[in-house]
Amino acid sequence: MVDVTKVNEILERHGSKRERMIAILLDCQEEFYYLPREVLETVAAGVKIPLTSVLAIATFFKAFSLKPIGRYPIRVCNGTACNIKGGPLLVDALERELKIQRGETTADNVFGLDTVNCVGCCGLAPVITVGPDVHGKVKISTVPKMVKQYQAKVPAEPKEAKNAETVH
Repeated sequence: MVDVTKVNEILERHGSKRERMIAILLDCQEEFYYLPREVLETVAAGVKIPLTSVLAIATFFKAFSLKPIGRYPIRVCNGTACNIKGGPLLVDALERELKIQRGETTADNVFGLDTVNCVGCCGLAPVITVGPDVHGKVKISTVPKMVKQYQAKVPAEPKEAKNAETVH
């Protein structure tokens, strides 16, 4: 279940204005790490537009996801330089370390794993992004340490668990 009171707070902060839709959806995604249907329905009702209009925005922009992407989505560059320098091997190492496949999210909703066509910093190949952070010249041997570094940043009580407790 999703705590829609958080969505209502976001709507209130933005004045429930249609022209603030992208900012509203970005804040919702930051809160829940994706845009669940209940969130989209609450946003549509709060802004007083059809759900289909909200879905059109949420599916048009690559910044939004309708499925969980995790607190720290990991994207491995799949561009030519990164591919040649070991990008596919990084995907394999991350799949082993996180115990998920490309396109999946860990059960604790901390990490998601996917590839992207190009990050745009070929001179640093192979490149991965973890949330907003860009890591270049990544070695397979550093994958476990990198994962642990981001796990250490997660608060003792994950956001999803906190939200689940407040839903009645």
